Amino acid sequence: MNALVPLPVLLPLCATGLSLAFGTRLKQFQRFISVAVLTAVLALAVALMISADTRGPLSVHLGDFAPPLGITLVADRLSGLMLTVSSAITLCVLVYSIGQGMADRDEETPVAVFHPAYLILVAGVSCTFLAGDLVNLYVGFEIMLVASFVLLTLGGTGPRVRAGSTYVIISLFSSMLFLTAIAMTYAATGTANFAQLAGRLGGLPLGVQTLIQAMLLTVFAIKAAVFPLAAWLPDSYPTAPAPVTAVFAGLLTKVGIYCMLRTETLLFPGNRLGDLLMAAALASMVIGILGAVAQTDLKRLLSFTLISHIGYMVFGIGLASRDAYGGAIVYVAHHITVQTTLFLVAGLIERRGGTTELTRIGGLAKAAPLLAALFFVPAMNLAGIPPLSGFIGKLGLMRAGVADGSVWAWILVIGSAVASLLTLYVMAKVWNLAFWRAAPPGQAADGTVLESDDDKDADEGPDRIPGTGDEPVFPRHQPAGRAVAATLHGHAVTTTTRLPRLMTGATAAAVAFGLSFTVLAGPLTSYTDRAAAELLARTPYTEAVLGR
Repeated sequence: MNALVPLPVLLPLCATGLSLAFGTRLKQFQRFISVAVLTAVLALAVALMISADTRGPLSVHLGDFAPPLGITLVADRLSGLMLTVSSAITLCVLVYSIGQGMADRDEETPVAVFHPAYLILVAGVSCTFLAGDLVNLYVGFEIMLVASFVLLTLGGTGPRVRAGSTYVIISLFSSMLFLTAIAMTYAATGTANFAQLAGRLGGLPLGVQTLIQAMLLTVFAIKAAVFPLAAWLPDSYPTAPAPVTAVFAGLLTKVGIYCMLRTETLLFPGNRLGDLLMAAALASMVIGILGAVAQTDLKRLLSFTLISHIGYMVFGIGLASRDAYGGAIVYVAHHITVQTTLFLVAGLIERRGGTTELTRIGGLAKAAPLLAALFFVPAMNLAGIPPLSGFIGKLGLMRAGVADGSVWAWILVIGSAVASLLTLYVMAKVWNLAFWRAAPPGQAADGTVLESDDDKDADEGPDRIPGTGDEPVFPRHQPAGRAVAATLHGHAVTTTTRLPRLMTGATAAAVAFGLSFTVLAGPLTSYTDRAAAELLARTPYTEAVLGR
């Protein structure tokens, strides 16, 4: 079973080469490769999760080089669950992007870039979850970020390039800080392997330990968009194509949370910076949700709710108890699914109503009842309405806070309740404006062009996803905002009363996956409790890697 550990990383990388080789010549085969590989990765992730739960952590030293020289990959209960959830979500988003029906313009782009970049992103995420040392963790981050730069700027519109530039600058800064922290750690301990660091960092002076811990937490807080290091997110994510925004918002920020969970339990036990983490958690919850209250654009509103709900996960990490870690793991799995689903629904709303500006759309509950249902379920899940998984995760965190009994814990319990109520208010606002009220005058008609070849500097509608094929075809020089008839050639994206079945089906699958956490709440919470116990014990992880 140990031999399976590298495959979630290797399969997407090998498929990337095949995808580039076929390019735009065999689009159907390119899509088949991507879907088949991500399905295989999901199956592998489930197998690794079950094996890690029944047999303990699995590890493999690539090239048979022992630490600290070799690359170590490790799959334990935490990484197995994260890998399974992320694989399921990335598969749903891939199917959604294919259903969105947009392709590279062959005369401008010699290769289809979406599928290769997306597969590289999946490989980077898998590498991060399985990394057994700081250097490999850094490599996973960089693989993931290189693909992110490409996906964020697809289409080359002005807003996307500007947003991508901000993302690049922030990412390069965090990468430099991460490299500095790795260099300091190696200089102080002579290794970057997690299992070896677990035994060596405790022998360093307290000031050195705290400095390394603070630097790593800063890096991971930037990745996770923890306030006050989250200012880049609301401007970067909403400009990207809908599937890209969905997978970024739902998954990439949780990579930072995963790294915080891993390092705080394995490398820095004792919760020295717990109060600082809880302060950051409270600020993220409150300021993020207040930012969401002030928004009228659905994508920006969801971006601010993302910042707010990252605070719940940091709350659990700051408490540093078994119950708190268990609640945080449940909430991470829940939030990856629900947040991704909501952004997918936002893409459907944009395709149906012509915009995500809430003041310019309405009447969707009557006009598109299925779309209304697809929004309502994850919206209530995000708000934490019983008995959905959002309520289960929040209840677990609040119970852990009450059990802790400290002043900060009680403040966070109250802050969690307030943020949850405000989330319900925000979701109700979206429902009332977009779905419940009558359609406002001037709402986009069916067939309105949202993006065409002449809209190089605009980003007003559903976006081109290079390489996914079978785009709707409309006159090349028709300006956005005007309803037109279809032709046999040209490139444009239009509103439609009949949403593509693959887009709707993929979104429904994501909703069902989120609901499965509610149906399987008992086994899920039991699993996460065992994962939390394993994190706190540390010994199973180190023995699996070092063999003693």
